[in-house]
Parts: sequence; C-alpha cells; structure tokens
Amino acid sequence: IKGEKMKTIKLGNKLVGDEQQTFVIAEIGINHQGDINIAKQLIDEAKDCGADAVKLQKRTISRILTKEGLEMSYDNRNSFGKTYGEHKHALELSESDYRELLDYCKQLDIQFSASGWDEESIDFLDELGVQFFKMASADLTNFPLLEHTAKKNKPMILSTGMANMSIVKQAVEHVEQFNQKIAILQCTSTYPAKFDEINLNVLHTYKAEFPNAIIGYSGHEQGIAIPPVAVALGAKIIERHFTLDRTMKGGDHAASLEPQGFAKMVRDIHHIEEAMGVFQKEMQESEAPIFKK
Repeated sequence: IKGEKMKTIKLGNKLVGDEQQTFVIAEIGINHQGDINIAKQLIDEAKDCGADAVKLQKRTISRILTKEGLEMSYDNRNSFGKTYGEHKHALELSESDYRELLDYCKQLDIQFSASGWDEESIDFLDELGVQFFKMASADLTNFPLLEHTAKKNKPMILSTGMANMSIVKQAVEHVEQFNQKIAILQCTSTYPAKFDEINLNVLHTYKAEFPNAIIGYSGHEQGIAIPPVAVALGAKIIERHFTLDRTMKGGDHAASLEPQGFAKMVRDIHHIEEAMGVFQKEMQESEAPIFKK
C-alpha cells in the first residue's frame, strides 16, 4: 500500500517481510527421538517439501527443570524414561550432533536453527553459527533469557502461545531495547490446537500494534488449511511441527504434519501468495478473448 515503508529482516540468506515469499520453518523440535539419523531424515524430507528452514530445540536439562521436575514420575506411552528428567535427557542431541546437523543443512542449502531454552543453550547456538533465534512461547515471560538472546544481535522470532496482549507487549518492548530485528508469531500452545482457539484475526492486531515487526503464525493444529489462510491475512513466517510419522512414540508427533501434508501446505501457501495479487480490479489479458466471444 502506497506510503507504507517496507519491513524486512534477514533470516540467513533470505529477506523476510513485505513483498517477500513466506518463510516456512519445519519445526522438528524433539521429533528426532534423540537420534541424529532420524534428524537427518527429517531434514532431507523438509528440504524436499520446500521448507526454508528446520528448527530443533536445545535445552540444558538441569537448568530448565527444578529438582521436583527432574524427579517427577513420567510413565506413559510417549515416555523415553521413568522420570521426566530421564525422558528429557533421552530426547537431547549432543553438541557434536548439532555441529554435524548444521553442516548437513549447509550441504542441502536449508537453514538450520533451534530454540534455546536457557542461556547456555543460546550461547552454544550463537557460537555454532545459527543465523537467527526462535524463542519458545514458554519463554515469553523469561525476560533474562530474552535479553541475553537479544544482545547477540541476531534476528529473533517470538512465539506468543499462552499469552495475552499485555504479556506480548511487555516481551516485545523488552526485546526492542536491545534488538530491533523482531518477528512475532501468533500461536496457541495446545497439541493439537482447537480451531476455535487459533484466532487468526490476532494477526491483524499484531500488524497494527507492532508496525516495525514481521508477523507470522506457528501452528500445531490438525490439517493444512490454517497456514495458507494466515498467509492471506499477512503472515510472513509460517512454522509448523514436522514428523516422519504421526503415530511415532512421543508427545509432539500427533500435532505434526507428515511430509506429504507439509509439501501440500507449502504448495498452497505459494499459490495463495500468487493469488492475492493487486488491489485494483481489472480485466485480465487472458480474459479478453473470452469477453470478445
């Protein structure tokens, strides 16, 4: 629209924002089961599906869980250990795994990123050479971690699940003191999210409220319809959980997309981008012979 200044941030080698293609992140999270070979398979599939980036989750388990949390009994069909601490340790990749996966992504020309859940993880990812940081919804109120990350001066993507507008504003204002390269994702943190709790109209609110930020959507709902609609409403980043098989053992697989669905979602996103077109109504060149007939 005339008079508006273009907003973009650079995520690795891609410009993201106004008049740019939607940046699609395949959120692998912990769906690699703690196995580097499954992680590589997921990266291969994400690349084939047309994702721009893959994202993992990096945690220092002893830092992010209390003693009670570490020792809590965790006995269910998705568990990888008797206690929650054992379960979480089993799903962590080693630092050497991360280095290998970053190199693997470079060879495939797909961006590698991870959300760091504590200061040590952020420092490790920064030294590793990730091009941008993704902050989990769970850390939107973790101001020390937001500040620590913002001071790395790399673009930051903030997910806003489990928050109200006041929390989102406080988080954004805090980050903006140290870093202006911000993206904000509408998100509902239930797995899978109910359609009547997704609230895509919040994208309009975010665009009005945060004119200097890039706006996007992070989803854990079922099906592939929602992200393309988010793009039609102005989302410039789409993040979607990704798995090889939705029936695999683990808590996130059921709310993830398999490769076939993810590829269709990416296809639909790019079709929607083309279809949005221009604001003025005109007869299309291809319509002229039909009009004549």
